[in-house]
Amino acid sequence: MTAARSTGTLVQRLRATGLAAVSWIACHLPEGPLISLADAAADLSYRRSPQKAAQARRNLRRIVEFLAANGSAEPRIVAAAGDPRRLELLVRAAFRHHARYYLEVMRAPALDDRVFGRIEVENPDLVEAVLSADQSSLFVTAHLGPIELPAVFLAKRTGRRVTAPMETLGDPALQRWFERTRGVFGVHIVGLREARRELLAALRRGEIVGIVADRDITGGGIEVPLFGSPAPLPAGPALLLTEIDVPFRAAGIWRTGRGRYRGRLVEIPVVREGSRRERMIGTLTNEARAFEELISRAPEQWTAVFFPIWPDLETEAGAAATATTRAHPRSIPTTETDHAAAAASVSEVVR
Repeated sequence: MTAARSTGTLVQRLRATGLAAVSWIACHLPEGPLISLADAAADLSYRRSPQKAAQARRNLRRIVEFLAANGSAEPRIVAAAGDPRRLELLVRAAFRHHARYYLEVMRAPALDDRVFGRIEVENPDLVEAVLSADQSSLFVTAHLGPIELPAVFLAKRTGRRVTAPMETLGDPALQRWFERTRGVFGVHIVGLREARRELLAALRRGEIVGIVADRDITGGGIEVPLFGSPAPLPAGPALLLTEIDVPFRAAGIWRTGRGRYRGRLVEIPVVREGSRRERMIGTLTNEARAFEELISRAPEQWTAVFFPIWPDLETEAGAAATATTRAHPRSIPTTETDHAAAAASVSEVVR
């Protein structure tokens, strides 16, 4: 490997240095004004990103309609299922929470034990029993709320290393910044290429493994029902569990206010009977149920809504866009028109 590839180009190194500088500043400024700044940036992005908003709107509509139909939704979710203006409030909130996630990444080096006192755990007895057990465990989480916090919580509260996979970035300097930042909290990062070998070895050593497993980024996922419709989930967790018998749980933490959080741990049954594929499908189906339980607490904080989740929704959206283009080749795209109208509606609700 050449020096340029191992250390990155000059531009990449400068970018990583700039990121570290911004992170240092963010860590030394009061959190309140930074959150206000992040919210303002998110509102600007909401107004200027109609396609991104349309993607979030499609996904959030499916979630809230499923939750409302199954009687497992909070009043605000039921309202969003039946009122486009209330749904748009969730879309706008999703932009804000996405921006807050990036702020939290910048402020990650400043995390200390005080943050754990601001997390209200919904099932503390289970959490304490799990944390006190000196055994290997496999945890999954979704892109929900402060995504880094569950792994940091596990590492800090148990005093044990948490091994987690991460996609290798094309920028070596940026990759090292992420690995160094997360390593401070006892989170050991491994690349996707060697993930299966490294994660299995960690479990066999009695360690904790954590995987963000709600998006099929690399392809090859297995479709299981998620909020009522088939969606591909990464096969990795289920594949590991066909080779080793360890407890399997989903962890989730979401924001409840500025600097306040709630969290929950969900036991996931592992299917041990049937063919290998049948076992994997069964386990992933149970994993999807656990994700639904966690995401339903705050669907607007699930940042995966900004990306394709359900193939059927993307097919419908593509067909609608094609039909609109053929019928009105010179008109503004439907997504932008819908977004402008929705933005006006949500402004009325806010006022």
